[in-house]
Amino acid sequence: MPFEPPAVTAVVPTHRRPELMRAAVQSIVDQGYPGLIEIIVVFDACEPELPDVVTGPHRTLTAVVNERVRGLAGARNMGILQAKHEFVAFLDDDDTWLPRKLEAQMAVFADHPEVGLVGTAMLVDDGRKTHERRVPMTSVTHADLVRDRIAGLHSSSFVFRRDVLVDEVGMIDEELPGSYGEDYDVLLTTSRCSSIRLVNEPLVSVRWSGQSYFYGKWAQYAAGLTYLLDKHPELREDPDALARIGSQVGFALAADGQRSQARGWLRSALRTQRFNVRAWLGLLISYRLASAGAIARVANRFGKGI
Repeated sequence: MPFEPPAVTAVVPTHRRPELMRAAVQSIVDQGYPGLIEIIVVFDACEPELPDVVTGPHRTLTAVVNERVRGLAGARNMGILQAKHEFVAFLDDDDTWLPRKLEAQMAVFADHPEVGLVGTAMLVDDGRKTHERRVPMTSVTHADLVRDRIAGLHSSSFVFRRDVLVDEVGMIDEELPGSYGEDYDVLLTTSRCSSIRLVNEPLVSVRWSGQSYFYGKWAQYAAGLTYLLDKHPELREDPDALARIGSQVGFALAADGQRSQARGWLRSALRTQRFNVRAWLGLLISYRLASAGAIARVANRFGKGI
């Protein structure tokens, strides 16, 4: 009997971005992977309307309305629960996959049956040019993720074994404020119970040009990151991890106008990491000597995030 590649479900949450969502769906249809791909577009707080994409014989396209908590976490979970297949992949509606993405990741699953999650490196599209964000490692441990968020590992690159995601990880945390940091949260949780491996090729294109759902929502940044610190105590117990995340919280609070509270976080971060650039920039913002928006735009042009 000939070998049949495992079928994959791709979950695409969307909210009123039909042209971007169409491009995301088309990039899934265009995968070189020979197995079946079920594409579930989850419409979050908007009317379901599927794009006019020709799926072909090995692709299916389904619309689902998010009936769980509004936002990215609830929409992802709605798609995960509807998924029919053993493997579940994520793709945000403003991102796209490169043609050999699934093929490369499914080869890793075939070679490493103990793995619960495979990610890839990414291309960052700032609207002017693209930047490669590689991840120079083949596997990621929980300790690695405590020390470093590993920014090149984006949720639009994730492919999970569905049983690991549902039964062991517990899907996406819907209590996370604004769903901000849900990718880091699920990485930390997954790495406690399963192996994570990577394909160090930029096989997903991520849009960082101001169209992200989270772009500029500073209060949500701060609330989400503080929630992660409380949920994952190992982040507070590691001085460098606390300084790294604390500088992000402080920057976001300063950008949101909560200047006094921001300075407490930022000064604490600088006591541990004297040369933490984000913390120094946050202090400048807190004293109205710099603009958070301008700093974020410059960082994005270099393929970096705040």
